[in-house]
Amino acid sequence: MFKILIVEDDNELCQLFRKVLEKNGYEAISACDGLDALNKLETEYVDLIISDVMMPNMDGYEFVRELREAKIEIPILMITAKDSFQDMQAGFGVGSDDYMVKPVNVNEMILRVGALLRRAKMISERKLTVGGTVLEYDALSVNKDGKSNILPQKEFMLLYKLLSYPNQIYTRQQLMDDIWGIDTETEARTVDVHINRLRDRFRDCEDFEIVTVRGIGYKAVKKA
Repeated sequence: MFKILIVEDDNELCQLFRKVLEKNGYEAISACDGLDALNKLETEYVDLIISDVMMPNMDGYEFVRELREAKIEIPILMITAKDSFQDMQAGFGVGSDDYMVKPVNVNEMILRVGALLRRAKMISERKLTVGGTVLEYDALSVNKDGKSNILPQKEFMLLYKLLSYPNQIYTRQQLMDDIWGIDTETEARTVDVHINRLRDRFRDCEDFEIVTVRGIGYKAVKKA
């Protein structure tokens, strides 16, 4: 059974999350702020963290930063009342893996938790399978029908990112931040160039396609 740590200073909300997670087959433990969570992690193994941002003693941003600087790669879903793009960027910038804005739809939260856990499993295996197409992370290769196609690093990482979360829409800026890094000086339109190259490479692939979401960004869609 997967164990999830809820870091939330609102006791009522914390209990709601805990109840919903346990109803869906997860084990849940809780902490009231970032410092409490760090103490819990010294004695508890957890598979995923759900963390609020605005908390006393140590807020969510500092908590996540502490974990990532310590090379702790537990998947983190950040939940906050702040809904601006800058706040979202800050959350991803310190190392969170996903981001939800309050009020939280708990059914959507469960879907995101499941997706993050699957993603963590993919990373540990360093392999992603979509239909008959297999992406090998260490080799930067895409294998199909016995043929191996080694991609440039950025193209591979972009494809791996999109296919890890089918149907999830990413803005150009999100993809830039994740693949090129928050501090890159590369223009966001570089994403378009790499997307077009990937489409050219896999135009005949029957397993997936990369779709443009007008005015927003891109998503990968499984065909089968």
